[in-house]
Order: sequence, then C-alpha cells, then structure tokens
Amino acid sequence: MSLLDLRAATLGQEHVAHAHDHHQLILATRGTTELSIEGRGDRITGKRGCLIPCGRHHDYRGDGRNRTFVLDIPATSLPALRDGEAIGRLFERPRFFTVPPRLNRLASSLMQQLECCPALHSEIAALLLRALYLHLESEPLPGDVGVAASPSFSGRLDLARLDVWIDHHLADEIRVEQLASLCALSAGHFHACFRELTGMTPLTYVQRRRLDHARALVVHSGLSLGHIASLVGFRDQGSFSRAYRRRFAVSPSRARCDDQGLPSLGQEHRSSGQAKGAESA
Repeated sequence: MSLLDLRAATLGQEHVAHAHDHHQLILATRGTTELSIEGRGDRITGKRGCLIPCGRHHDYRGDGRNRTFVLDIPATSLPALRDGEAIGRLFERPRFFTVPPRLNRLASSLMQQLECCPALHSEIAALLLRALYLHLESEPLPGDVGVAASPSFSGRLDLARLDVWIDHHLADEIRVEQLASLCALSAGHFHACFRELTGMTPLTYVQRRRLDHARALVVHSGLSLGHIASLVGFRDQGSFSRAYRRRFAVSPSRARCDDQGLPSLGQEHRSSGQAKGAESA
C-alpha cells in the first residue's frame, strides 16, 4: 500500500463485514451508508463521517446511491506525514464526527478532482486528511468523541455524547438544530425522539444542565454570581437567580451562605438585633 490510498466508491446494498491492518477514513459527499464498529454504529452522510482504527471489526451497508471517499492510512506511514503524530491520535479510538458545510464542500470539490485526475490521488488524499485534521483539532465537538449507540433514530440519541458537547458550550446559545446535527437527525425528529427518551424538551434539558453546573460553582467556588451566570449561559444575574430559585427552591446567594455555614443577610440582622436586646437586658 502506498503512503495514502484514496479512492472514490459507491458502497452497495450488500452487507460487508471485515477488519484490516490500516486506519480508515470514511467521508461521504452524498447518499447514506449504515456503518457499525464492533456493534456500535451510526449513519454516514454528507454531515457525518467516520474514523476506523486499524484492527477494529466493522460492517456496513450502503444505499447504492452514495458517493464516498475511502482513505486507507497505514500506521507505518504516519511518521512521514505532516502532523503524523497528531493525526495518529485521531485514530486512538473509533469515532464518528460531524462534517460542517465547508468540509463537505471541500470533499465534493476533491471528489470531482479525483474523478478527473486519478493520478493525483496521493496529493488529494493528503489535502483531505489535512483538512479533516484541522477541523477536528480546532472544533472538537462531542459528536467527534466515541461512537453512537445504534443506527436507529432512538439509538443515536447518545446522551453521554450530547452532555459532553453541551458542557463545552454552556456559555453559548445552544439551539435544537445543533443538537440534532450531532445525531444526524432533523430538528423535528430529534425533538420528538428526545422528548420520548427523556420526558422533557431538549432546551429544558439544556437549562437543567446549565443550572446543575451552576450549582456546583455556587457551592464550591468563590466566583461572583454574575460571573457564574455568564459561564453557564445566562444573559444577566437576575435571570440566572430566578431560574436557579425555580430549579432548587432557593436563591444562589442563600445556597452559598447555607453551604458555608454563614447566616444569610436576614439572619445577620436578626442575630444583631437579638444581641442588642440581650445587652439591654
């Protein structure tokens, strides 16, 4: 095998199962392929790709209409590649990842180049791998970590994976569309499946996760409440305090005082008054 072996393929509807002694990148420009690695899988589309480490058993079945890049990377070739050591770390475990529109457009362009000039496959492979490395290095979404639980819609709602992504974006606006894309589902279908699985809407779930993290910061850190509010995505301290009280039936300032064994402001006033009364007596 050469340093990098790239080919454009249409994966058929027959079921294929195997393992090989090289790493593999699977990236589609159109169509769909159901792919599972050691029993855990996802759907390869223009929005989802996959990295398969060498030696990992996997199986797949295409729709017969897809157009898919298959890039084979011998582990022995990594030292000769630019950023080879870092690229090797991408293959430490099986992983599916989200393909942003700009990477999909690049892949589509490179697919055309490969079909027109197959002799340039090594150069195109190096460019594609470099673009993927830069994407995963700069935007490590939780969709890039681990493997989804099942190719079924409900199975792709991997809450542990979603939690990691949410936790990395607590300070940002989080939209249902973003969460749905991590599971390769439409926003509407994701919303329905998520509610069926958890009993709450996706945004209610995100709000609870924000407040659970805030609670730990309120109790265990010395950060100001305003700073904590911004860290977990609230626009101001007032809205944060109201949400916190609704969730935990206590204000964040009172929760902090109670945890530290300090009297609240009202208690301090009452204690002061009682002391003065005792002195007068």
